[in-house]
Amino acid sequence: MSVFLIKAAQLLLSLSILVVLHELGHFIPAKIFKTRVEKFYLFFDVKFSLFKKKIGDTVYGIGWLPLGGYVKIAGMIDESMDTEQMAKEPQPWEFRSKPAWQRLIIMLGGVIVNFLLGFFIYMMILFVWGEDYQNTDDIKYGYGVTKTMEQYGFKDGDKIVSINNIPFAEADNLSTYLMFRTVDNIEVKRIDGSVETLKVPEDIGTQLFESGDIPALTPRFPFKLDSIVPDYPAAKAGLLLTDKILSINGKEINYYSDLTYALKNNVKEGINLTVKRDSVIKTLSITPTEDNKIGILPIPTDESYVKYQHRDYSFGESISSGLSVGYWSIKDYLAQFKYIFTKKGASQIGGFAAIGKMFPSTWNWAAFWQLTAFLSIMLGVLNLLPIPALDGGHVMFLLYEMVSGRKPGDKFMEYAQMVGFFILIALVLFANGNDIYKAIFG
Repeated sequence: MSVFLIKAAQLLLSLSILVVLHELGHFIPAKIFKTRVEKFYLFFDVKFSLFKKKIGDTVYGIGWLPLGGYVKIAGMIDESMDTEQMAKEPQPWEFRSKPAWQRLIIMLGGVIVNFLLGFFIYMMILFVWGEDYQNTDDIKYGYGVTKTMEQYGFKDGDKIVSINNIPFAEADNLSTYLMFRTVDNIEVKRIDGSVETLKVPEDIGTQLFESGDIPALTPRFPFKLDSIVPDYPAAKAGLLLTDKILSINGKEINYYSDLTYALKNNVKEGINLTVKRDSVIKTLSITPTEDNKIGILPIPTDESYVKYQHRDYSFGESISSGLSVGYWSIKDYLAQFKYIFTKKGASQIGGFAAIGKMFPSTWNWAAFWQLTAFLSIMLGVLNLLPIPALDGGHVMFLLYEMVSGRKPGDKFMEYAQMVGFFILIALVLFANGNDIYKAIFG
């Protein structure tokens, strides 16, 4: 099976699970409060359904358009825009006839399920598969440092001892801390064995994002050339796979991070790449691409440059640790919004193709559930945004009604729903348009 099909199958399965359970979160409280649910659909049934069956008052089905799913609740202004039903006298089984607190619970049911599901999956991942982590000396050659991090005292070869006084082995991903959390200090172990505590500015994440220095620190590894991309600058300049790269513009290259640093910061008009070829030193003049690429792919000459330790969890330990992972997943995802609402951030928003690429190229249940848990958290957060047509929009109007004692008129809700629907369509088109643009232009 091709990599594309494996990734697509994982994406489809993950989204199907999340959509069905999210809609079930609306369906169950609706039934508890004796509210009629007319449809329960996985995917959208525009014009026709792949499958449908009526049981009681509800038609259960699968649509052909895999962009989500829905439950159609009687007497509710939603994306179906069923104005004919709304023009009739309210019936006791309809959504609009129920007290505001019951309608609020029905609308919050989907996102509550998303958050609970995310927490549950994280717990089960830790219980079933445990967790891989790294100690300070598991990064054999230390980290390669970007220009931004150099400003704050970091040096090539540094190893991380602690972050915010939390031992490195117990801290989450280093990049996550720098980009999404408040980092006061990082304790590093120098090449000579000395230990130093470095202060990090509050806006370090913004600095890294704007400069493009992401990741800020990468494990160093000695390398050789694995492949040279045809028609890229290195191939055109005559670089051979058997060449050993010695320096770029006079900067010595011992590790792959040295090469990426030199390309990003030493390019100017072009580079002089010094290589060793059959005991002969040669210099090649190369003009990198606009994004500072020359078209080479490395392979480590020492596979032990990064090691992992493993930790198993008891059932009780997995509950508390899974709750912690879920909490930080929500917090870190919310922190990403400060980058999204920038010109650069908007250009990096992706749609279904971008999500699909996140899945592994071979079927891996641990990785599948890890990503499904994250997507569940993401779906919960996005659905809480106060945009009409999303659950958060309905919740916003319900809270207004409960506080003011005045219910928004049906006409107003219809117009709000239409506006929200067009906003959502625009966002979906923009995100997936970014995917298409990147696929065509790179």
